[in-house]
Amino acid sequence: MEQEALVFYPAPLISHLVSTIELCKLILTHQPSLSIHILTTKAPYDTNSTSNYITNISTTLSNSSITFHNFPTPTLPQSTLLSSTLNQETLLFQFLHHNNTHLQKALLSISKTHKIKALILDLFCSQSIPIIINDSQLNNIPCYIFFTSGASCLANLLYHPTLHSTHTKSFRELNNTLLNIPGVPPMPARDMPKPLLERNDGAYENFLGISVVAPKAAGFIVNTFEALEPRSIKAINDGLCLPNAPTPPIYCLGPIISNNNNTTDQNQIKGDDRDHECLRWLDSQPSKSVVFLCFGSLGVFSREQLCETARGLERSGQRFLWVVRNPTHDHQKHGLALNTFQEDLDLDSLFPEGFLERTKERGLMVKRWAPQARVLSHDSVGGFVSHCGWNSVLEAVCAGVPMIGWPLYAEQRYNRVVLVEEIGIALWMHESESGFVAASEVEERVRELMESEKGELVRKRVMVARDEARAALSEDGSSHLALAKLLKSL
Repeated sequence: MEQEALVFYPAPLISHLVSTIELCKLILTHQPSLSIHILTTKAPYDTNSTSNYITNISTTLSNSSITFHNFPTPTLPQSTLLSSTLNQETLLFQFLHHNNTHLQKALLSISKTHKIKALILDLFCSQSIPIIINDSQLNNIPCYIFFTSGASCLANLLYHPTLHSTHTKSFRELNNTLLNIPGVPPMPARDMPKPLLERNDGAYENFLGISVVAPKAAGFIVNTFEALEPRSIKAINDGLCLPNAPTPPIYCLGPIISNNNNTTDQNQIKGDDRDHECLRWLDSQPSKSVVFLCFGSLGVFSREQLCETARGLERSGQRFLWVVRNPTHDHQKHGLALNTFQEDLDLDSLFPEGFLERTKERGLMVKRWAPQARVLSHDSVGGFVSHCGWNSVLEAVCAGVPMIGWPLYAEQRYNRVVLVEEIGIALWMHESESGFVAASEVEERVRELMESEKGELVRKRVMVARDEARAALSEDGSSHLALAKLLKSL
């Protein structure tokens, strides 16, 4: 009798890979007899973090039921790779398009020895769904979309064709115009996910294509839980986001986060983060006294912004733990680091003269990486300045740590609106039109979170969310029941 298998096709983005691995491990705890197959490909830009993570996790899971299948790296014209007009998302979509043949071959190969119960694709990979559905050799394999962000963001994706037909201008041009998306607070157009801001951009066209393909999926697996985003989940379930097509079932299984902080930093792969210097430093700090600043595995700032942030932190008088990466080469820019290789950091040269000496009794600078989930769970941490990446949001929720939202790329501005206006577990870091944040804003926002009544209200709300997350994962919780429902549907 053929062994039953699930096949996963994640996007080659480190946060998406981590979420996919955790979802696989979760499913195996409930159905250990399943064989899990993960199809991996390199990203078109820096592959160090993803490649090292896959190598590390493959070794860790070598005795499990998880098998990795590595696709050959697609070959694109050099002119495409060097193009200054292509953004990261457009380039990624082109790479994934070239993988469709490898995807079909892998599924055919696995199906010779296993009964494939379902193909679970990352959102970025979901344009392959029609190809799989129409391939007669694959025997109608059900295709599910694993949405690694929240339900509010999924509501936006599903409603995107409606917004596209309603507006003729780019969202960037619409600026502060409020967009009414079912289940989501009124959304300023400029806060839509970054790849959607320019109507004529390739990324916009690809996401529009995905939003048209998405209703063909057998279901959506979403990394959230019902109590965190009830309005968005209800709007999706009620069909409000897909007014012209049936809505596939939605399975909210979150929070799906890593419990062991498998590092994505190539310099930390062989280390044990339990003894990381920042954890020892936190042991010596008062309860709920430290503000933690960390902007994901790819978030970077200009040198000017680093200095301005340092001035704001110093003036705030608060204790802080700050994970710092090398600045961008362009002094005007911040956002996404395409090359995660980091030369050794000279902290003294990065910050205002004397800053490190003046703040050494209440601040700690960490180069490149820290075990974020363990830091957030430490009793000394009382606040989190975050880029609003969804994995980081869920880690903060599970630790009961309130946030200050400082988004940099992807859907993070959109997430900030939801976190501040809808869920109420974050404060808003205000930036200029160019994205620059003044020292006075850093000072004011950090003090507000740590010292004010408004900050205390946010803290209470996130503690409630923490308890709701735990309840969702319990035996009779919403996420546990949703997983059982998903497995029954396969």
